[in-house]
Amino acid sequence: MSERIAFMASNAPVAQTARAALIGRYGDVAPEKADVIVALGGDGFMLHILHDTQSLSAPVYGMNRGTVGFLMNTYSESDLPERLSAAEEEKLNPLAMRATCVDNSVHEALAINEVSLLRAGPQAAKLRIKIDGRLRMEELVCDGALISTPAGSTAYNYSAHGPILPIGSDVLALTAIAPFRPRRWRGALVPKLATVSFEVLESQKRPVMAHADSRSIENVASVEIRSDESVAHRILFDPGHGLEERLIREQFV
Repeated sequence: MSERIAFMASNAPVAQTARAALIGRYGDVAPEKADVIVALGGDGFMLHILHDTQSLSAPVYGMNRGTVGFLMNTYSESDLPERLSAAEEEKLNPLAMRATCVDNSVHEALAINEVSLLRAGPQAAKLRIKIDGRLRMEELVCDGALISTPAGSTAYNYSAHGPILPIGSDVLALTAIAPFRPRRWRGALVPKLATVSFEVLESQKRPVMAHADSRSIENVASVEIRSDESVAHRILFDPGHGLEERLIREQFV
C-alpha cells in the first residue's frame, strides 16, 4: 500500500514549482491524514514545519529547495516512494525556553536548533549564568550567548566558534558570542538534562533579546533553558546521509 504524502513548500518559487510537480505525480493529502510529510525548502522552512507538525504522528522528509539544506535530502522527483521506504529516522528533542521579561511577563517556546540571547542595544550584555541552580559565572560581558542542541551545533553555534556535537550525545553546547570579559572564555559543555539559567544584569541599560529558533522575545530579564524529552521531532534521511554523517562531514570541510 502506497504512503499518503502531504507536500509542504516554502514561498520560494523553486519550492512551489517542485511541490506542483510532485503533487501531479504522487497526489497530495492534508498533513493530518498523511503517513509522511515532505517539506520542500531550506533549513529554516524545515524547522518551521517541524514546529508546526509536532503534534502529528507523521515523520518529516525534507528535500532541499533552499540554500544550505543541512536538514534536507537532495531533491529528486522520480524515485520518491523508494526513498521514503528506505529512509532512516532520527528523533530530535527540542529545547524548552522560559523567558521572563522586565515587565514580569513570561513567554515559553521550543527550539530545535538553539536558544540565543543577544544584546539589543549599543552596549554589551552582562549575563549571570547558573547550571541547575548553581552559580557558574558571576558576570559574562558579551554580545550574547546561546545553548545549542547537537542538531543545531553546526548552525549559529558553529559560526560563534562553538563545538560540533555528535547526534545522540548527552550534552548541550553553551557558547559565548563575542565575549569581552572573560575575554578568552568560549563556553562549556553541559549535561543534556541540565537546566541552564541566564540572568540579565543591568537590563534597563543593557537590553537583551531571547531567540528560540525563529521566535523572538524582547527585553528579557531572565531565561531558563532545558531539554524537553516529552517532545520528539521525527525527521527522515536517506541511508548514509543522516545527521550523524553530516555532523562528521562538516568538521572536515
